[in-house]
Amino acid sequence: MPIHVEPGTIVLYSDVACGWATLALHRFYAARAEAGLEDEVRVDHRLFLLEDVNASPLPLDFVSGEIPVFAGLAPDFGYQQWQGKESEWPVTTLLANEAVHAAKAQGLAASEELDLALRRALFAESRTVSMLHEILAVAESCPSVDTGALREALDDGRARGPMMRDYRTHREDVQGSPHVFLADGSDVHNPGIEFHLEDEVPVIDSDDPDAMAALVRRAAGH
Repeated sequence: MPIHVEPGTIVLYSDVACGWATLALHRFYAARAEAGLEDEVRVDHRLFLLEDVNASPLPLDFVSGEIPVFAGLAPDFGYQQWQGKESEWPVTTLLANEAVHAAKAQGLAASEELDLALRRALFAESRTVSMLHEILAVAESCPSVDTGALREALDDGRARGPMMRDYRTHREDVQGSPHVFLADGSDVHNPGIEFHLEDEVPVIDSDDPDAMAALVRRAAGH
């Protein structure tokens, strides 16, 4: 089944626990703001559930090796090593991802805000975003999110089924997190960056600083 993308949006398959997707979104929003296209281009978040793909929790030691790379690429985001106890590192982000999809019922702006705030909570603030009370506390910081409505949606699970059906339907179409699909039929995995691993640590092979600006223009139809 083709992945449908509305004009003026990008469909992004990712996981809130993915540092690469977090970096991509941080750069995308900066490029969108610089182009003055905040009201013309939106992100339609879809799930690529890393814990299911890998059949394991996201390993803290692996993420710890990635963090210095992300911090070097986006020093203004605030990436830092996990400051909490190892036992408090979230072994699942399914509920956090579900919250982002539940927030889409309030509009794409709401889901964008909550998604980025959850990523910042995990990667910059060392908060355990697997826990309901923490997710709702993060939501309180998002001006476009009605936290009461979000709580009700999470309590009755209305977003989980559609989110997981879309994930199962398109899992083989997605190369990994992040994978962007555009209304013109094109798509790109981890836009602008190529890397390889050395001793489980990413080494950047190329980083195109214009990739996100070009992506924003394409999404806007320019």
